[in-house]
Parts: sequence; structure tokens; C-alpha cells
Amino acid sequence: MIDHSEHASSVRRTNWAGNITFGAKQLHTPASVAELQDLVSAGTAVRALGTGHSFNTVADTPGTLISVAGLPRCVEIDRDARTATVSAGLRFGELTGTLHRSGLALHNLGSLPHISVAGACATGTHGSGVGNRALAGAVRALELVTADGGIRTIERGDADFPGAVVSLGALGVVTRLTLDLVPAFDIQQWVYEGLPQEELLGCFDEVMSAAYSVSLFTGWHGGPIDQVWLKRRLEDGVPGNGNAPHRWHGATLAQGPRHPVPGVAAEHCTEQQGVPGPWHARLPHFRLEFTPSNGEELQSEYFVARQDAVAAYEALDGIRQRFSPLLQIGEIRTVAADDLWLSPAQGRDSMAFHFTWVPDPTAVAPALGAIEEALGPFGARPHWGKVFTTPPDTLRELYGHYADFERLAGRLDPTGTFRNDFLEHHFPGIG
Repeated sequence: MIDHSEHASSVRRTNWAGNITFGAKQLHTPASVAELQDLVSAGTAVRALGTGHSFNTVADTPGTLISVAGLPRCVEIDRDARTATVSAGLRFGELTGTLHRSGLALHNLGSLPHISVAGACATGTHGSGVGNRALAGAVRALELVTADGGIRTIERGDADFPGAVVSLGALGVVTRLTLDLVPAFDIQQWVYEGLPQEELLGCFDEVMSAAYSVSLFTGWHGGPIDQVWLKRRLEDGVPGNGNAPHRWHGATLAQGPRHPVPGVAAEHCTEQQGVPGPWHARLPHFRLEFTPSNGEELQSEYFVARQDAVAAYEALDGIRQRFSPLLQIGEIRTVAADDLWLSPAQGRDSMAFHFTWVPDPTAVAPALGAIEEALGPFGARPHWGKVFTTPPDTLRELYGHYADFERLAGRLDPTGTFRNDFLEHHFPGIG
């Protein structure tokens, strides 16, 4: 039996935002896969914790809480296959430089390079771009420790694969993932301010397709879109010239670096104003070497089919007074369709409406209800790692493979080792 005492912390731990205090008395950080296997096989209630950037109880447990950040770190690159096999606890920002130096890249990145690879993939986290799938779309294979302490590898093409990637930690503790790569590329990032709302609504597809990655930032105040972040890919061999039109769709080129939240200094943001840089230094909004904020916020996000984007925007705009006073900022992004069972973009190209709230759950709750009601006609799917109130019966209607996932979780974890209150509530059919 392995002694876990030196790799366990008894400090009561909260998530990054501080709105969730985990029920486990200890956080275990095993230093080897063998130690992890022993922890899992000995536990009756086990959950894996990434970097704690989820805003709900998806990772919570009163039992054994495990971080895989202490497992031996690896980034094994296969240039011929264009893949990298990486340890699950790595943060994206800790592996992207290695990939770039090998002449390879991930197809996309999220706003924060601080999040773990396994946690981001398991919850359906994403970046932006009409042709860019969520981060989990790059997964080719994953290795996990199952409830009996065994190790299982699930690969693309296996019957269980579509249900195993965005799995909310319900199937086991992921230790390694193999990711598809693309040739490395450079990006120029520009920020425009004051995009007229009528221009956005009249040219929605054109605006959202104007760059490799596009983000709209808005306070939902009824006027122009505050900021448009355009991340344009440089063609191979064509250097950036640092120029961009002063006016674009009625918006004005920002005359200095900007932070998404009005009035906040931009020093933590990735470089803008058209300065060319590698993909991993431009696709995220924030730099790895800085903590982007103090975590005093809540977040929600809802995905609708991209073909419904304008109607969904107008529905939200019609009730903006019911939620805008509680916003720090809102963000609108595109996500390409995938075939992963619990991905919010499963089966449809999507538009994601993101909300960064003040840290007041009581005040935010009725705002969520209003947003979910407004977006209900569009089959809005919430981000699994953020705050939402969509009931399980509604979620079941929104995902064609909901029951398939429940059967998969019941088969791979028949004793319920990895279940918690979050899973019991949202997936009562597991067991």
C-alpha cells in the first residue's frame, strides 16, 4: 500500500473564483500513476480536479479529491503523425511553447492559457473561430484510470470515444491525452471599438468570419459592441506589415492595447495592434505569466446554432435590462461543430454567448433564469463548467446522446466511484 500522506494537502480548497468550497478534507496530488491507481481503487467517492476554473460543483466531492498536476510531465511529439501525447495535468501554456519549437501547433486555444488540458477537454471548453472546434476536438486518444484502478486507453474510432472526451470526469481520472496538431502559424491581433449594433446584425456572418478567431465584447447596454478582437492568421512566408484600416464595419481601430473589461489595464492581455506573434501568444486573450484577474467573478455561457445567432442576439437584447447591471462583460464567439456526445457544439456550428458576472450568486440567479427563458426557443446548451440553472429534463432534450452517455458511465463505473451530486442531478439515468 502506498503512503499518500506526503502528497496530500489538508487545507480546505476553493475553486479559482472562490464561489465553491470543495467538500473533500484533503486534496491528493499523486506523484506517479501507480499512486493514482491506488488512490482510485481505495476510494468510494473520487473526483479529479484540474485548475479549478469551473464555476459550479462539477469537480466537487466529499470523498477523495485528486489533482493529476503532480504526475510526471510529458510532451511526446510525433512529427510524422502530427500528434502530441501530453500529461493531463499540464496547463495549455506549459506545453504550447514546446509544440511551437517543433514547428507544430494546436488548432485553437481558450481565452486562458492557465487551464489544464484534461479539465478543459472534459468540460467542452473552447476558443473561437467559424472553422475551429472546441479544444476537445483535437483529442485523438485518452488514457484514464478506471474505478477498479486499472488503466484504459480509448481512441478515436472506438465505439466509446465520442462519449469519453467531454465526460465531466464521470468515467475515470484521465492521465494522458493524444492531441492532433497542425503546422505552426503566426497571428496578428487587432482590436476595434464601437461596432454599431445594426452593422453587426446586418453582417453577422461576415463579422464573425473576418479572422481566424473573432471575439465580440459587450456590456449589453443597447448601444454599439464595445470591442471586436480580430486574430488574423498570417499566410506562410508573408510578413505582417502592421497596418489595418482605421475604420471597419463602422468600428474604429483601437489606438492602444485594450482589456476586455472597460477601464481595466491591458498589461495582462496578449499583444495587440497587429504585432505578429506565434499562435500560442495571440490566440489566448491573456498571458500565461500573469494572473488575468483575482477570480472575483462568476461565469455563464450558452451555445445556440450559428444559424440562430441573430435571432438569439435580438432575444437577449430585448431583456438586457434584466441582466446587464450584473455584468462585468459579455463575450460572443463561434465554435465549429463536432461529434462528441456532451460537447455543447455537438452536431451544429454554434454561437456561444458568454457572461462574466459580479460575484453575487443570489443576484445572478434570476438573471440566469431570464437568459435561459429567452434562449429556450433556440435550444441553448449551457457550458458544463459554468453557472446555469437549465433543468436535467431540458438538457436531455438538447443532446441526442444523453442516454447513451448515461449508459456509458454506468458501464465504465458500475459502482459509482466517480459520481457526485452534480452528476446525480444532471444524469439520474447513470445508475
